Amino acid sequence: MKMGIDSEGKNLPVVRQKTFEELKQVNSYGAEYWSARDLQPLLGYTQWRRFEDAINRAKTSCQQSGNDPSYHFAGAGKMIVLGKGGEREVNDYHLSRFACYLIAQNGDPRKPQIANAQKYFAIQTRRQEVSDGLAADKERLELRRQASEEFRALSGTAREAGVQNKMFGVFHDAGYKGLYGGKGVEDIKKFKKIHPKENLMDRMNTTELAANQFRMTQTREKLQKENIKGQERAIQTHKKVGREVREAIERIGGTMPENIPPAEPIQQVEKRLETAVPHLELDGQDAKGLLGGQSKEEKGRDE
Repeated sequence: MKMGIDSEGKNLPVVRQKTFEELKQVNSYGAEYWSARDLQPLLGYTQWRRFEDAINRAKTSCQQSGNDPSYHFAGAGKMIVLGKGGEREVNDYHLSRFACYLIAQNGDPRKPQIANAQKYFAIQTRRQEVSDGLAADKERLELRRQASEEFRALSGTAREAGVQNKMFGVFHDAGYKGLYGGKGVEDIKKFKKIHPKENLMDRMNTTELAANQFRMTQTREKLQKENIKGQERAIQTHKKVGREVREAIERIGGTMPENIPPAEPIQQVEKRLETAVPHLELDGQDAKGLLGGQSKEEKGRDE
């Protein structure tokens, strides 16, 4: 039999690892649970100390998600066999499916063991309105990032077409004028009552960002595909593409971009995403975890 080493440096016998399903147990309340000590090697942890750190992070996530950690993490002891046949009791935890899920979510996603655990312990959850709002924030932030990348790409293509650095403002303003019915950047800010020093795209919602990204993408492709050369031709091309995008919006009955109200500054969205923790409301038996559907009061009477 091969020998391994535990977190304290002692030799332990190494046996075939069981699957998550084989490790599942049922407690006196009829609830399924997993021993943290049994789960540790399956998640790729060789040291109990590091695995316990992951458990503590999962407890914090459980609390932040609006769920009671005591329903899902229970301290316990476990007897392990030492190298010479002796036994010793070590600290352990009984973990609900949700607890195992949170531990996997706090693990290294590059580990195949973590990826497998995330799939196995996937739970049914219902995200509340705050999570829907976060999804909208993420979409807007991603579109803003893509718009910035497209702006830089279009600038590079315009330079190749012959637009001089001192004329870049005129070139980009031409695209806005085409899309916004003759209004350039400064005119749009005044019309929407946006501070002159603010970046216009930082105040666009997802619809407006998408329209401008499409304008820039199509202009860049047109400049390249038709091999347009010359500063004035490039400027007029940008304005024409902007106008055609505007006409397409009008044909389908969309809101003209100048009439879309300014969105909150993108910096506030970034800050909200950095600090927000989605609230998770568990469905069914997962909500009571180790209590198997019983309440805390019922558990107390049983004890």
